[in-house]
Amino acid sequence: MADANKMGMNRTGMDMSPKQSEAMLKGSEMADAGPAGRRGMDQIRQAYFSEGDTVGSVPLPGSFSGALSSVKEKLQGNNPEVLINKLGQRLAFERAGVRLYEALIYKCQTSPDDTTSEIISVDSLKQFRNDEAEHFLLVHQIMESLGADPTAMTPDADVTALSSLGVSKVLTEPRTSVLQCLEAIQTVELTDNAAWTLLQELCLNMGLDDMAKQLTPAIEQEEIHAHTITQWIRQIAMKKGAGKALDSTDASTTH
Repeated sequence: MADANKMGMNRTGMDMSPKQSEAMLKGSEMADAGPAGRRGMDQIRQAYFSEGDTVGSVPLPGSFSGALSSVKEKLQGNNPEVLINKLGQRLAFERAGVRLYEALIYKCQTSPDDTTSEIISVDSLKQFRNDEAEHFLLVHQIMESLGADPTAMTPDADVTALSSLGVSKVLTEPRTSVLQCLEAIQTVELTDNAAWTLLQELCLNMGLDDMAKQLTPAIEQEEIHAHTITQWIRQIAMKKGAGKALDSTDASTTH
């Protein structure tokens, strides 16, 4: 794995080919050429958006007790399908999180970069992976207690699985550096933090106080994940850029 900061013959910039760049700029004036043009393409996109269906649906309760629970929530003015959709989203996200951390652990273990190995704790990454697995089981248990089917793919779970594909590609790409992979995981953890907090607020607003309390340990663990990953990113970037890593005092300002 080569150093991502190494200078080389990068031909992607316009400065490398001034003559071709000038020709490209002139060609941009023909952007409206073709059977549709820009306005026509906008109309086509609008038609697709207006006629598009939803991404799946929230499944019906798979048990009699689940059906009763849904009716009870409906009578109280709540929409349990929103909660089930968000629980399904967290289930898919945590399942993907285990796989993403597995890929990051392997990347760190095989990296020849001494800088990253001095800063990153593989044992901590393994703990984070185990936390994600525990969070998956927690959500699985909660969904079963509501009579919902945890094996069903809810709409938000479907979209979450799709959005994680980009991060997965970064982590499994042989040419990516550990720092680049950490930054990809950071986007996942920051999203995860916000989503867990939202889920807890949703439970509280629906009067499900006991369920909301069950989520607190997971939220606290996810905050540790995000803080640690952010700290590592800063330390590695500073070490590579300035020749020294942040000490624990400087790094703690990220929290």
